[in-house]
Amino acid sequence: MRVLVISDIHSNWAALSAIQEEFDYCLCIGDLVDYGTDPLPCIEWVKQNANACVRGNHDHAVAQRVEAKGTTGFRKLACFTRPLHWELLDRVRMKYLARLPISQQVTIEGTTFYLVHGTPRDPLDEYLNDNEAAWNARLQGINADFVCVGHTHIPFHLNLGEKQVVNPGSVGQPRDGDPRCSYAIIEDGKVTLKRKEYDIQAALRQMEEAGLTGEALEMASNVLLNGRMS
Repeated sequence: MRVLVISDIHSNWAALSAIQEEFDYCLCIGDLVDYGTDPLPCIEWVKQNANACVRGNHDHAVAQRVEAKGTTGFRKLACFTRPLHWELLDRVRMKYLARLPISQQVTIEGTTFYLVHGTPRDPLDEYLNDNEAAWNARLQGINADFVCVGHTHIPFHLNLGEKQVVNPGSVGQPRDGDPRCSYAIIEDGKVTLKRKEYDIQAALRQMEEAGLTGEALEMASNVLLNGRMS
C-alpha cells in the first residue's frame, strides 16, 4: 500500500504537476486554492485522484467569498489573488470547495487515517508545529494509526506510539526555506517526507498571465523562489 499525502497546493499547478509518484491512494489535507492563480487544474486533479480530501481555511474563504484583509505578508498576498479565484471558479467548483468536510477518517487496507487541515481542536485555523506534548493533548479521543495535517507549510513526522502525525508540508508554497514542493509517501507503515524541484519560473509566468503585476507579483516571486516570505 503506497499512499501519497499532499497539502497546501494553493493553486500552483506547476508544482502539483511536477509530482510524478506512483501511488495506490491519495489523501489531500486541504488548501487547494488561494495565493496562486491556477486553481482549475489543481481542483480537477484532486477531484480525479484524491480518495479523500478535507477543507482548508483558504478553501473555506474562497468558497464563502470571505474578503481577504491585511496589509502585510501572506494576508496581503491573498488580497491580490483571492478576487482572481472568484473570476475563474464556476459554481460547480465553488460548491466542491464548500462541501469538503473539515475532518475525515478513512480506513485503507486496515490502516486508519484521520485527516484535518489544522488540528482536531480547530480544524481550519490552528497552527501547530512538531510539538509532541501539544499533539498528544490535541489527539485525545482520536483513534487512528496516522493523523494527517497541513496548514503550517512545514513538513514533519511525529511517532507518538499508537499514533503517528504526518504533515507533508506544502506542495505549492513551502515556508521552511526550501522552495521545492513538499509531500509525503506512506508505504507499509513507513513515512517518507519528500521534496521535488519544479519550474518556479513557469508558475510565476502563469501568475503574470493571470493578471498579477507589480507588488503582488513581486511578493509571490519572493515566496516561491525563497521558500518563505523574506
